[in-house]
Amino acid sequence: MAGLASPAASFAPSLAASRFTPVAGPTTASFRTQACGLKCWIAAKLKLRKALKRHGWQLQRKLDARGDGKIPDYLDVTSLTETIIHQNLQLAYGSGNEMASTSLDTLGSSIVQKDSMHLTFKPPETHPPVLTEGSSLFDGQSSSESALSISVIGATGELARSKVFPALFALYYSGFLPQDVSIFGYSRKAITDEDLRSMIEANLTCRVDHHENCGDKLNEFLKRTYYIDAGHDNKDGMMRLNSRMAQIDGARAANRIFYLAVPQEALLDVALSLADSAQSKKGWNRIIIEKPFGFTGVSSHRVTQSLLSRFDEKQIYRIDHLLGKDLIENLTVLRFSNLVFEPLWNRSYIRNVQVIFSEETATEIQGRYFGNYGIIRDIVHSHILQTIALLAMEPPVSLEGEDIRDEKVKVLRSIRKVDLEDVVLGQLKDTSGKADRYTKSMTPTYFAAAMYIDNARWDGVPFLIKTGMGLMKNRAEIRIQFRHVPGNIYRERFGHDIDLDTNELILRDQPEEAILLKVNNKVPGLGLQLDASELNLLYRDKYKVEVPDSYEHLLLDVLDGDSHLFMRSDELAAAWDVLTPVIHAIDQNRVAPELYEAGDKGPINAYYLAAKHGVRWDDDW
Repeated sequence: MAGLASPAASFAPSLAASRFTPVAGPTTASFRTQACGLKCWIAAKLKLRKALKRHGWQLQRKLDARGDGKIPDYLDVTSLTETIIHQNLQLAYGSGNEMASTSLDTLGSSIVQKDSMHLTFKPPETHPPVLTEGSSLFDGQSSSESALSISVIGATGELARSKVFPALFALYYSGFLPQDVSIFGYSRKAITDEDLRSMIEANLTCRVDHHENCGDKLNEFLKRTYYIDAGHDNKDGMMRLNSRMAQIDGARAANRIFYLAVPQEALLDVALSLADSAQSKKGWNRIIIEKPFGFTGVSSHRVTQSLLSRFDEKQIYRIDHLLGKDLIENLTVLRFSNLVFEPLWNRSYIRNVQVIFSEETATEIQGRYFGNYGIIRDIVHSHILQTIALLAMEPPVSLEGEDIRDEKVKVLRSIRKVDLEDVVLGQLKDTSGKADRYTKSMTPTYFAAAMYIDNARWDGVPFLIKTGMGLMKNRAEIRIQFRHVPGNIYRERFGHDIDLDTNELILRDQPEEAILLKVNNKVPGLGLQLDASELNLLYRDKYKVEVPDSYEHLLLDVLDGDSHLFMRSDELAAAWDVLTPVIHAIDQNRVAPELYEAGDKGPINAYYLAAKHGVRWDDDW
């Protein structure tokens, strides 16, 4: 029995690439012993991978703070694995070798596709090896055999320079991108590699909480950034892009991500040319498309069909940076990991839901954009409806992207046709005096509406939404107001305003990240005076870390193949089915938006709309 510890101690992480290949062993007991060890190792690595995926940047900060490059004890996969293996080996032999065997095929299917830690196996001297090393756990190929290329199409535009390239560098700096990743900029400007590097360098910054080796990392990133002049023909341009990528990738298999930061009118030409000439033949290809996703339901459908003629659905990632906020990711966490909320998440306990998104900025750069699309096609179609879908969906089978998207589309298809009387339009007053400003058109910059979801969970619960530009402050929050306590014996203590005794859950991203729960309590002192107070979790007090930008979050999801925050084609169509009748009614009736001043709360009619549905907007601006 003294020799039982040697197999466990032989498991150690290695930076070398490794694939586990079964080799015949002499005894069943030996095979079961090694399979158990491998299974335990995989389980530990899965936990580590989950932590790294969502909180890797926090782990990196802890590693840097320690200064020794070691993984903290609570994430130490090596020690955890050795302990578990040792315990299981003792259990196996102590029970007469009756441990259930686990096939390597089953174990192999559980291995995470991408990982940066690998296993080196040293068998005990008394037995021949059970597993041998092959290739890596990173998408089935070793890091020396596969390459990652990320192309930013429209590289000289504002979006690419201010958001996409900084997000890519942040991921590179934090260790989420391979060291030999290749970044390609593609546009029609006649510039060089050095010109592009100089153009984007000013916007690249390191994390404020760990600036170590910032300059070195920045130089490494810029050296791996290249530029391709698209010319006037995207077919030729994409062939040049493919040639440049192939030159750098060499003989390795290549995985490629294409970020299409291009105007909607150029989307199909770029995407179809890319599909024909720039996709990797050995490796996966993924394209990222920026919102808005079409101008009408019909035009959106045509674009979707064209894309699906060249790409598989799983290759298409329709990105909305607002969905990369922690507020959105927290919706499912709060619901499905806290028993206190899920039983209350229905029409029996919730009186109404408010989704609020406002921006105080009314910048010139948005003028041309809103003159074409407006806030309905941009913010409401994607961000607002996706927020409602995530909040209202049924529990998915798993956290896999397709399972979550299956439930989201059910919610969107259940939204009742929105009556024009339940819609309020607003438009920011034009104070410039320029006739070509977007505020001279009928395009709304403010939208409020009451929506209902006709299913068993939400029947009769109003979902009030309001979103606008040029308002009093930046605000992004979800307010869930619960029903009054039946037969509340303390009702008289609140006076005539019975809304004061309403419990409320507030999920806030702006002006400061927080989770607030409004509850009733007794004011200290003599007598019985009640007060509505907030139990608050302020992120700045609880988590003293720098929050990654939403583009970082979503780009990492694309790299990982996690699609749950990206709209699938049927989701896209279902969202258009909700908004198309509203847009047609507005156009046919030539509904004029109500004007409002910059820095104001927005149209007064939004308050009448809320009162009509028994809701009072929160005025805490």
